[in-house]
Amino acid sequence: MSPKAKRISVFTPPRSLKKRISHFCPGCHHGIIHRLVAEQIDAHRLRTRTIGVASVGCSVFLYDYFDVDVVESPHGRAAAVATGVKRARPDCFVFTYQGDGDLAAIGTAEIVHAANRGENFTVVFVNNAVFGMTGGQMAPTTLEGQVTTTSPYGRRREEAGAPIRMAEMLATCEGAGFVARVAVDRIKNLKKARAALARAFQYQLEGWGFSFVEVLSACPTNWKMTPVEANAHVGKAMTAYFPLGVFKDAAAD
Repeated sequence: MSPKAKRISVFTPPRSLKKRISHFCPGCHHGIIHRLVAEQIDAHRLRTRTIGVASVGCSVFLYDYFDVDVVESPHGRAAAVATGVKRARPDCFVFTYQGDGDLAAIGTAEIVHAANRGENFTVVFVNNAVFGMTGGQMAPTTLEGQVTTTSPYGRRREEAGAPIRMAEMLATCEGAGFVARVAVDRIKNLKKARAALARAFQYQLEGWGFSFVEVLSACPTNWKMTPVEANAHVGKAMTAYFPLGVFKDAAAD
């Protein structure tokens, strides 16, 4: 490059993310989701008045990556903690960042009642169909036939029931304002995920009530797949059972 040639920046990390190397497994989608959330925090200039609520699981590392205030909650209780935080500090932007082993299992009661009450905070729900941090056990969202450490012969509907579709269930709650499911496995879906998060942020900022974005995510380590295989699995098997789309947008109705 000529000394006089201009250097053009083609990539700038969001201000709301800390400058550190990710510890997540190769092919994990948490890093992508973090960036999308941080972009919205920056776009709305919310960094100094944002409070994230993390729960137990891979989501617990929220405080390692986001340059915002973060409260850590007990396993499954992020929605309950976020309710208290938002009511105590209604001037702050409050979001939870939770996994399926957390939100859809031990935290089912908390998330359902927060949605039904119409609590004015935003939920980012990362669904990788398995307990990621604790060794790959079967989660409420584990697909039928999927092998995990606690379903070595694959999940069977007769024993474990069908995988829970959280977005569809929460959309039936009267207090839920915006409910969507997205994926980050390809550019087209990334753009839709960004738009859904922007809408979810708008709901809270306008005081319209509870907003929920489910993000289908890869877990190559616990799925026993390569990153490429896991990414393809999200776009095929995961979206086949968990369809993408907006399930409720009360303000638009």
